[in-house]
Amino acid sequence: MEFGLFTEFEAPAGMSHATAFDESLAQMKAAEALGLDAVWLAEIHFQKDRSVLSSPLVVAAALAACTQRIKIGIAVQVLPLSHPLRLAEDVATVDHLSKGRLEFGIGRSGLPGHYQGFNIPYSESRERFLETLEILTKAWTQDRFSHEGKYFQFRDVCAMPKPYQKPHPPIRMAATTEETYPLVGRMGLPIFVAPRTISISDLKRFIVGYHEGWAAAGHAGRGDIAVSMPVYVAEGERQAREEAEASTMHFFRLPGGGGGPPARPARGASLLEPLGLDELRQPDPARTGAHVHAALRGARCATPDLTTGP
Repeated sequence: MEFGLFTEFEAPAGMSHATAFDESLAQMKAAEALGLDAVWLAEIHFQKDRSVLSSPLVVAAALAACTQRIKIGIAVQVLPLSHPLRLAEDVATVDHLSKGRLEFGIGRSGLPGHYQGFNIPYSESRERFLETLEILTKAWTQDRFSHEGKYFQFRDVCAMPKPYQKPHPPIRMAATTEETYPLVGRMGLPIFVAPRTISISDLKRFIVGYHEGWAAAGHAGRGDIAVSMPVYVAEGERQAREEAEASTMHFFRLPGGGGGPPARPARGASLLEPLGLDELRQPDPARTGAHVHAALRGARCATPDLTTGP
């Protein structure tokens, strides 16, 4: 199991953007000094008083220059919002600057506001995602290539540079909806899940779909699962709950619940119930512990920094 730190480069109301960058970059450097395996960078657009991390690959390049060992992950690049050839070049460049420490997480984002801002219909997100991924793979693995698709057409282009890692940086695909899990499995890709807006029981059921899709496509092994879970460490349980409560509650009430789709209650349930966050006020250690154990079993783990709150 690997442990990493997930960040959105929080910029709460009243904090200057310069301070937001300084503090988050310091956290990323500290993650390496503390021996964590990876840092994971979100992609957030158009959300004032939440985040300044709209260009994760630019930040990844900066981290490549000021760290030596830690993996640098993108969690996740919203593929439908990017030009695929430019993205292929940028990703390969960061892969070289980091000497192969880049891990490339990809997704569609469940926040329609991202698409509205770029004037791209959200209804096109799946088709654009798949076409962009196809172009990225061609650009990284073929000397020259052509492409004739619905949204992009290229004639005999040579994307440069080619990635440092061969054939390309590890690709990890985010999944939030049930139907996406078997799709990722069939594609043979590692999966990235953030169980913040679904119950743990649903997550366990969705993961079965990932394994079934993986096996049906004939891939060896059982796949690779990364889980992003909120974790706060303190001297005692009560201290941890009290110190993190305000920040955590604020984080989960933001649009998207910290990176996933917009949170909507199911059958009248609390928005915070899936992860047992209501237990911050009425703790049940056995239930909370079972949630975490079930989610982390056999997975990598990225833990968001909730100590200051967005």
